[in-house]
Amino acid sequence: MSTPTTTREVHLAQRPTGRPTAETFALVEADLPELAEGQVLVRTTAMSVDPYMRPRMNDVKSYVPPFQLGAPLDGGAVGEVMASRSPDRSVGDVVLHGLGWREHAVVDAVRTTRVDTSLAPAQAYLGALGMPGLTAYVGLTAVAELAEGDRVFVSGAAGAVGSLAVQMARLLGASQVVGSAGSAAKVTRLRELGVDAAFDYHDGPVAEQLAAAAPEGIDLYFDNVGGEHLEAAIASARQGGRIALCGAISQYDAAEARGPRNMFSAIGKGLTLRGFIVGTYAHLQPEFAQRMAGWLADGSIQTDETVVHGLENAPDAFIGMLGGQNTGKMIVALG
Repeated sequence: MSTPTTTREVHLAQRPTGRPTAETFALVEADLPELAEGQVLVRTTAMSVDPYMRPRMNDVKSYVPPFQLGAPLDGGAVGEVMASRSPDRSVGDVVLHGLGWREHAVVDAVRTTRVDTSLAPAQAYLGALGMPGLTAYVGLTAVAELAEGDRVFVSGAAGAVGSLAVQMARLLGASQVVGSAGSAAKVTRLRELGVDAAFDYHDGPVAEQLAAAAPEGIDLYFDNVGGEHLEAAIASARQGGRIALCGAISQYDAAEARGPRNMFSAIGKGLTLRGFIVGTYAHLQPEFAQRMAGWLADGSIQTDETVVHGLENAPDAFIGMLGGQNTGKMIVALG
C-alpha cells in the first residue's frame, strides 16, 4: 500500500459570532510530514463532532486551548495505521486518536489507543465506548452520585451523551427517568429507549413540562443544555438534589450567556451543582469499559448514530449537531 504525501484538512477560517456558518471553515490540502521515530500515519475512517468544540472556536481561556485561526481543528477520530515507526503499532492496527478533521494524521503512537473491532465497530469508540459514554457514566456515578431509587432528569436526552445517560440511569437503579429533546421524533425515540416520561422543550415552558413529567420532583439532573433547562431543574429539585453540569449547548452561540434566575432556592434545598470535565476521571475508564461492554453485549443499551459522509461535509455535520439535527452520536465517515 503506497502512503500519501498530502491530505485534506478542515481549518478554522474565522471565529464565529453566534452559530458557525460555512464561512467559519476552510477545506485545505496540506503536505504530510515524514514520520519521526515513534510516530504513525493513520488513515482516518470516522471522526467526531461534539458540542465542546464550539467554545474552542472562541479566543478565550478555558480548560482546553482554543482552536487557532488558519490551523486544522482537532477532535476524536478512528482510523487504520498505514505506516509506523513505533514498535507498539503495526500497519493495519485500528486506533483511536485525537487529530480528527483531517483525512490522514501523523501522530505519536503513544497518543493512540488500539481498539477492539470484534467488540464493536470502530466508530463506536467515538460514541458509546468512547468519550460520550464515559461522560454519561462519570456524570451519573462519580459527579452526581446516583443512588438507588433516584428520580433522574436528563436534558438533551436524545443526543450522544444524553441518550446513553437515560439508559444508564435506569440500569444503575433510578426509579424514574425523564428526558427532554427537541422534536416529536426524538421524544418517541426516548420512549423506545425506556424513559418513563419525555417532552419536547419546544412545546412549552420547560419548568411546566418537567413538573408535569415528574410531579414528585427530581433527585438528580444531568445537564447538557443549561439556560432554561437548568433553571427548571433547580425548581423541580428535591431536598439534597444533585446536578451534574456537563454542558450548556443552549448558551454556546449566545452573545451573553444567561444563568438560572432561581439560584437562591438551591441554598434552602441544599442542592449540589457540580461541573466536570471527563478527562479528570480517566481513572474510571477501565471500570466504565467493562460495564459498557457488558451492556452492549446483552442489549441493555442501544446506540443511535447520525452519519454524514465526506470530510467536506464535516462543517455541515457540526453545524447540524449544534442545531439538534442528530439523534445519538453525530459521526462523519471518511471511508
